[in-house]
Amino acid sequence: MEVIYKEEKLKELVGGYRMFGEKIAFVPTMGYLHAGHLSLVKLAKEKGTKTVVSIFVNPSQFNDPNDFENYPVDLERDLKMLEEAGVDIVFTPQKETIYGYDFESWVDLEKITKSLEGAKRPGHFKGVTTVVTILFNMIQPHFAIFGEKDFQQLRTIETLVRDLHMDVTIVRGPTVREADGLAMSSRNARLSPEARELAPKLQQALKAMKDAFRKGEMETAKLTKIGMSALEHEKINLEYLEIVDEVDLKAAWVAAPANRVLVAATIDGIRLIDNVSI
Repeated sequence: MEVIYKEEKLKELVGGYRMFGEKIAFVPTMGYLHAGHLSLVKLAKEKGTKTVVSIFVNPSQFNDPNDFENYPVDLERDLKMLEEAGVDIVFTPQKETIYGYDFESWVDLEKITKSLEGAKRPGHFKGVTTVVTILFNMIQPHFAIFGEKDFQQLRTIETLVRDLHMDVTIVRGPTVREADGLAMSSRNARLSPEARELAPKLQQALKAMKDAFRKGEMETAKLTKIGMSALEHEKINLEYLEIVDEVDLKAAWVAAPANRVLVAATIDGIRLIDNVSI
C-alpha cells in the first residue's frame, strides 16, 4: 500500500494505472474509519482493479469551528485498517495541497443543497462539492463510492457529476449500523455513555414511520408526528425530521415508496444524522 502526501506522486501513480488499463475506484473519507468506511472500500474493490482512499478532514465543510477542531483523528490506526483491507493508495494531503495559498474557486449547487443539512449548516455543501471536484480532478477515478448514510451528500454528488458531465460513476454504499441500529459514524466515538444509549432512537423513529407507511398511513404530517413522538426526550434536540422525494429532496406532501425520511438531531452536544427509504 502506497501512502502519498503529494499531488505529483498521486498523479504519477494513477496515471500509470490508467495507462495499463486498470479501473480506479475511489473512496473519499475524513478518516477515523469504522466498518461503514470499510464496506465502501469493499465495494470499491469489487468495482475496480485499483483502490484509492483519501483521508482529509476538509475544513471548508465545517460551519462550526469547534466541530472541526474536535473531529477525531487517528491516522496510524486508519492506515493499518486500510492496509489490511487491501487498499492500493491512501492519499493524505495537507490543506495547502488541496486549496493552495490563494484559493478562490468554489463549486456550489443551487437547489439540492439548500434544504435540510444545507439550511442547518450554511456553506457545508459548497465545501463538500468543491473538495470532491478537486479530488476527482486529481485522481480521475472510474468509480467513486459514497455511503447512503449521508443521503443528501450522496444526491448532491450524483447531481454534480450529472450536471458537469464528469467521467466517473457514483456507486451507492448501504448504511452500516451497530447492533442496536445506530448508523455508524466517526462522531459516535464522541458520544457520552448516556448519549450513546439515546442515539439509537433516531433509527427507531425512522423505523416507526416506515412501519406506519407500510400499514397504510400516507399522510406525511401523521407519519412525521409518529417519528417525533419517538424522539421526545429532554436530551435530544431535533433539528429536522422530513419526508422528501428521493430524487430532488423536496418535501413530500403525500408519502410514497419513492420517498425517504431524513433526520438530524443533537444529543448531548454531538450532531447525528440518519435516513431510511420508506
